[in-house]
Amino acid sequence: MIFERDNWQEIFATIRKNKLRTFLTMLGVFWGIFMLVIMLGSGNGLRNGILKEFAGTATNSFFVWAQQTTKAYKGMKPNRGFNYTTSDAEALKQLPELDVVSPLNQLGGYEGSNNVLRGLKTAACEIQACYPNITGISDIKLGQGRFINDLDIIEKRKICVIGPRVVEMLFKKDEKVIGEYIRVNGVYFRVVGVTSPSAGGNEGRQQAQRINIPFSTFQNAFNYGDVVGWFAIKSKDNIPAEQSEEKVMAILKERHKIAPDDMKAIGHWNMAVEYNKLSGLFMGIEILVWIVGIGTLLAGVIGISNIMLIVVKERTKEIGVKRALGAVPSQIIGQIIIEAVFLTAISGYFGLVIGIGLLEGLNAAIGDSGEMFTNPTVDLTVALKALTVLILSGAFAGLIPASKAVAIKPVEALRTE
Repeated sequence: MIFERDNWQEIFATIRKNKLRTFLTMLGVFWGIFMLVIMLGSGNGLRNGILKEFAGTATNSFFVWAQQTTKAYKGMKPNRGFNYTTSDAEALKQLPELDVVSPLNQLGGYEGSNNVLRGLKTAACEIQACYPNITGISDIKLGQGRFINDLDIIEKRKICVIGPRVVEMLFKKDEKVIGEYIRVNGVYFRVVGVTSPSAGGNEGRQQAQRINIPFSTFQNAFNYGDVVGWFAIKSKDNIPAEQSEEKVMAILKERHKIAPDDMKAIGHWNMAVEYNKLSGLFMGIEILVWIVGIGTLLAGVIGISNIMLIVVKERTKEIGVKRALGAVPSQIIGQIIIEAVFLTAISGYFGLVIGIGLLEGLNAAIGDSGEMFTNPTVDLTVALKALTVLILSGAFAGLIPASKAVAIKPVEALRTE
């Protein structure tokens, strides 16, 4: 039936006869799937923009640093400052829940910057002391050379791994970088590697302007002794980071005589907790988008059904003639459903194509420069599934007017004017 020429001629004759009505009916379906695609793409763009700040860092990791105590404990006064040491790291490594314990230091403290020299050029860079195992938490990509290794730590080598922004500020274009020396606070370090940022946003900028040096070298060169600024810690894959974090904080409080109920003495930030919060938020946004989008689509499909009811009423006499000439109910139902599906599929297809095209154009315009909004695209599989559901809905929408058409008795239909 679907390939019968007469059926299609009737469908196109009806469309030509009522161009404005058909256009407005199809516009409802077009707008429904167009808005669904745009909202899904916008939600993905917002999700990608926010979550790219988490890129390059293990999601089951957390960070702890020392602050001031707020409560008296075991003869110790409140408002007492304290520092972590490498012995704390050794104690934490005994916890079976932990996969990576990486001590870190930064010259000038958190977010501190220091003048770095090379010849007549200077740059304000972040100087970070780390161990090779930091790569188990942060995805450190290399553009050139190598990263810090265990031998660098043991021999306290004066080497460094620098970010691409450091290269721009201290070196000429196409100038050799590996093997050259830079000076940090009067101490010379040989460049052995250049990193490539693995995260976006603020974290990506920090990585680009960061200089990594061996932790043991940092302690000697800048007289930091045994002090550890903070710990980057990764929980084992089968153990929640929140559970490991509680045990880590309990051990550190015990070692530094901090009251167990002092919640401000140890600063901490849990990647897993924040990531799960945002993931839950965006899951809620996606569900809301689908509810609104499907509601809009249903409004369009209902419009198709209503118009088909009008078409059936207008063609009552024609249907009666067909029934009198021997047309079976399935033929009448098939033609009505085909017309409903045709209108739904065409309008839905154009809504889908234009929506995806608009998102791709927006994505090309934004590129990688987007901070809070990145890659606003929709998975083609999701879009095609939405179109399939829409077409099936169109078929269902045609059932009601089709049933009404079949219910018309030939004699009564022929009497209508």
